[in-house]
Amino acid sequence: QVQLVESGGGLVQAGGSLRLSCATSGLTFSSWVLGWFRQAPGKEREFVGTTRGTQYADSVKGRFTISTDSAKKTVYLQMNSLESEDTAVYYCAARQVYRTEYTFWGQGTQVTVSS
Repeated sequence: QVQLVESGGGLVQAGGSLRLSCATSGLTFSSWVLGWFRQAPGKEREFVGTTRGTQYADSVKGRFTISTDSAKKTVYLQMNSLESEDTAVYYCAARQVYRTEYTFWGQGTQVTVSS
């Protein structure tokens, strides 16, 4: 059973930083791609970044960084220079490397950036 558990969200002032964590279980890192997504109130869920080639959305490039710790089976999202537009629920998701659809999702963690 694949499980993803996010943590690290909270309230931060604009310009500040947060690091989100996604602890995984039930999957082999080498066979799966982990991604970060976010959903702001009233908006559709959007892609943030992925461990596959460390791709990022244009809106976060240069500010957000994804890293992994294979021993801990954990993926991180380091978020710097946060803006009010980054306020959202952030989700971790997993897909098998040969698939395009993310099939497992975490419960999400709230990030609120105050201006």
